Amino acid sequence: MPSHIRMVLTRSSETIPVVDGGMQLGTWQGIFLFEHRRAGHQRKIAVTIIGE
Repeated sequence: MPSHIRMVLTRSSETIPVVDGGMQLGTWQGIFLFEHRRAGHQRKIAVTIIGE
């Protein structure tokens, strides 16, 4: 049950604008990974690029 609560409080996807090959994050913005397990596991990342 604790993992379900954590999942509700954290998101599993994000939309980040990219301009000229760089992420457009604000001064105090960053991207962080929160691991909800006691031990690390292999992860796969899917990236979808939509634009001109």
